[in-house]
Amino acid sequence: MENGLIRAAAAALLAAIAIAALYFASAVFVPVAFSLFAMAIVWPFQKALEKLLPKGLALVATVGVTLVVIVTLSSVVAWGGGHIAQWVTANFDRLQTLYASSALWLEQHDIFIASIVAERFNVVWLLRLFQQIALRLNGLIGFSLLILIFLAMGLLEGGAFAKNLQAIGEGPDGNGPNGQRLIAAGVKTAKKIRRFMLVRTLASLLTGIIVWLFALTVGLELATAWGVMTFALNYIPFLGPLIATALPTLFAFAQTGSWEMAALVMAALTVVQFLIGSYLEPLFTAKTLTISPFFVVFSVFFWSFLWGLPGTLIGVPIAIAGLTICAEFPASRWIATLLSGQAPDDGAKGPPA
Repeated sequence: MENGLIRAAAAALLAAIAIAALYFASAVFVPVAFSLFAMAIVWPFQKALEKLLPKGLALVATVGVTLVVIVTLSSVVAWGGGHIAQWVTANFDRLQTLYASSALWLEQHDIFIASIVAERFNVVWLLRLFQQIALRLNGLIGFSLLILIFLAMGLLEGGAFAKNLQAIGEGPDGNGPNGQRLIAAGVKTAKKIRRFMLVRTLASLLTGIIVWLFALTVGLELATAWGVMTFALNYIPFLGPLIATALPTLFAFAQTGSWEMAALVMAALTVVQFLIGSYLEPLFTAKTLTISPFFVVFSVFFWSFLWGLPGTLIGVPIAIAGLTICAEFPASRWIATLLSGQAPDDGAKGPPA
């Protein structure tokens, strides 16, 4: 009994130390995590190129294609955001008039918003906001460069690392079950992450198309930009769909000056986001990856707490990797079974791979 308590206390202490290290050393661990995530996605492409090209050229081509994809997605998002910013600038006088009339209506109903807005949103606040955005953009460039460096190094050393991993736990007979299990877990994790990204991309694409069609139907300007922004924002779990719903709602009110139109847009986009982002996508993610929907949500919020916005993007892939590794070892298989979200069949020893 005492040994069990000591082991449990030691495990809790080690977990606390690991969480603290991940939090305080996020500048190191976050790019490493994203580079491993990128490796899991591009590894089949790298291996396919190595059959046609020398290893060095295949590596350069893989990193180059990855960079092109990142730049393309960033450019598309910048294009959509730029069009929206241009519209706001061109209609600034109209927005001021709309704000004044809305504030007057609220004051007539004893809701005084003008003073609150004036106190919190002034020129100094705007300057600080633009400075923060500039710093974030500069940090994003450096962060992406660091990920690409780690990605190139990982792809270059992946084969040698796998051979070294096989030697872990070798006995006199030359068998290394622990290393083999880790390699098997890595292969399964990569497959699951690619499947997860496929589901996420299809869900985001479907949501973006529906928002684009809906914006065209109701006469909302910049329909294509809203579809593109919704597609991009839906890669950010929970927070992204919320922003993708709030911004078009505010824009609909700014364009038409009608609370009814704004309410219609908000209701329609909320239904779309709920059906696709909060029901269909977690359902398919849980079924294809054997992960409890509750654990999916918990992972997003937990890693968001540790790493902020990057944590919301990488939380579910980390959960996939953790459960896959747990499923490979008998001592920890119960964790994968408990969090699989599926009741095992009679006689089953763990969740399906």
